Amino acid sequence: MRRSRIAVYVSSLLLAVGVTLTGSATAQAAQPAAEGGYVALGDSYSSGLGAGSYIASSGECKRSTRAYAYLWAAANSPSTFDFTACAGARTDDVLASQLGPLSAATSLVSITIGGNDAGFMNVMVTCVLQSDSACVSRVNTARAYVDSTLPGKLDNVYSVIRAKAPSARVVVLGYPRLYRLGALCLGLSETKRKAINDAADHLDTAIAKRAADHGFAFGDVRPTFTGHEICSASPWLHSVNLANISESYHPNASGQVGGYLPVLNAND
Repeated sequence: MRRSRIAVYVSSLLLAVGVTLTGSATAQAAQPAAEGGYVALGDSYSSGLGAGSYIASSGECKRSTRAYAYLWAAANSPSTFDFTACAGARTDDVLASQLGPLSAATSLVSITIGGNDAGFMNVMVTCVLQSDSACVSRVNTARAYVDSTLPGKLDNVYSVIRAKAPSARVVVLGYPRLYRLGALCLGLSETKRKAINDAADHLDTAIAKRAADHGFAFGDVRPTFTGHEICSASPWLHSVNLANISESYHPNASGQVGGYLPVLNAND
């Protein structure tokens, strides 16, 4: 999420009870050198917000050297690497400011996008601060947007990517379920956690369908994050992070290297 968009929620989130959760990373084996250029697009889940080690020149985009895209490029040595993913990005932002590096020489493109369009942060604020019924209602509003409007937004982005990089392998990565269910957990009720997880499934289903219709690979990160959700013994996602509120509900460094990178490796 872009910090400027999150700022409007900071005072509300500071009232919520939360726990910042971290996990441990496992090393990934180096891959053979890649041919052609790699362009990493998307939102905060691609930029690496939550993983720390931010590149100073990236400013509020919060691009991290621990993001899955940066790690993949370091291991595979593509001929060029352009990291334009930006925290807070929506589909229109990708179209407006991220696609410049794409060309006929691009051989790999990765992207996560759609969560901000669906109102991810507003859903989380509502669910943290309001009742079960209010949370479920806000989640249902987001699901309706995913059904009615998001597919067209994704089509626009995917079509331009293909036009600008006609030979590239395009990997569209999804989003993890945030919460482990059935576990003792401070904060949100089981009803709220289930509604949020169901919304992630709904969003991933929509993204996977649009990706497939464009001939792109869909990288499902839900299996790799299973057992590492918020409320698990070894979480790869931040809960409410009072020390750095913008990192809340984003993968930590372990989530990038253990949750996202293996999925990109499997689909590159």
